[in-house]
Amino acid sequence: MTTDFKIGRRHAIGGAITLLAGGAIDARAADDKMRFGLAMPLTGGQATYGQDQVRAAQWSVDDINKAGGVNGKQLEAIVLDTQADAQTGIQAVNRLVSVDKVPVFITAWSDVVKAVAPVANDTKTTELSVGANSAEIAKLGDYVYTTFPLAAVDISAVATYSATKLGAKRAAVLYINNETGTAAAQVYRDTFTKAGGQIVAYEAYDPKATDWTGSLLKVRLAQPDIIHVQGLVADTPQLIAQARQLGLNQRISSYSAIYNPGLIKQLGPAANGVIATSLAPGAEDSPAVKAYVERWQKEVGRVPNGLPYTQYLYDAPQLIAKVLTSLDTKKQSITGQSFRTELLAIGEFDLPLTGKIRFRDDHTVLKPVYLMEVKNGAWSQLAVVG
Repeated sequence: MTTDFKIGRRHAIGGAITLLAGGAIDARAADDKMRFGLAMPLTGGQATYGQDQVRAAQWSVDDINKAGGVNGKQLEAIVLDTQADAQTGIQAVNRLVSVDKVPVFITAWSDVVKAVAPVANDTKTTELSVGANSAEIAKLGDYVYTTFPLAAVDISAVATYSATKLGAKRAAVLYINNETGTAAAQVYRDTFTKAGGQIVAYEAYDPKATDWTGSLLKVRLAQPDIIHVQGLVADTPQLIAQARQLGLNQRISSYSAIYNPGLIKQLGPAANGVIATSLAPGAEDSPAVKAYVERWQKEVGRVPNGLPYTQYLYDAPQLIAKVLTSLDTKKQSITGQSFRTELLAIGEFDLPLTGKIRFRDDHTVLKPVYLMEVKNGAWSQLAVVG
């Protein structure tokens, strides 16, 4: 099984990079390539997911170029490491906009998306959030857009389904105290309550926590019917394992960060009853996704970590290529401003792995929510909402 990963265009950066003044600089380089930025975690605690997402994006770029590129011009991703850290993300994006002069960049992880938004807005560079779900992303400025539905979509779906279809009357919420956790936890709390349920415990935990005993004992005392966990990919499996050790055998729900085979491998039987959201069709829903998963098995020897996220990362360069092709066909200068204008003018895109996406005036997008549950050691589809 292949497990190695190499950064395709740039190595991880270090040290401060000064932000230069933005300007209308055409993205076509001297070699007539079309370039965009890709700022993702390639090292650090989230690297397992970030590396697979970058691999998917680079496959997409290769496929676009094999099919003729952007009106015959090669598309190129300039890849920089954020470590899923806000300050490192700012350094990476500063370089992308001031040195590489990209008109658009892709990034993810809510803390990073929020931290780099001022850079995008100040320099009039289009920022595409692809995978982060904080509700605050919709309010980060004119140049920040998401291709990934925010927490109001999937967290609302799992909260409503738990209260109305699973019959849960009492819920506990545990959430990481950062951009990923706080807003989504509020969405779950408000939606579950509106659906007729009661929140009996509402506990935040430190992003650096490795022991959740105190919070979990409070949850156990509250006797919920269901527990919702809003954490990160690294801490959530450990938190669930500790919950099971303390006798909390209720269904546990979370979002798409935990929807991967690795969770089942880590937890074993303790994973049974875990519910995760997915915001992209699975192999059983789409021939294109089935072929994509088979490509992972053939080329990497496994399915990707966080399959839905990698689907969105594969589709993001496809979207970018469509906008660049339109601008190039119209012989317009390619800048962050013109990219944003053309993105909104096109409005709706039909993408290979995630389907149709329409950019709304409030900077959000809508998608069906696939609820997945671990049964007998495997993920199975519980319901499709919306």
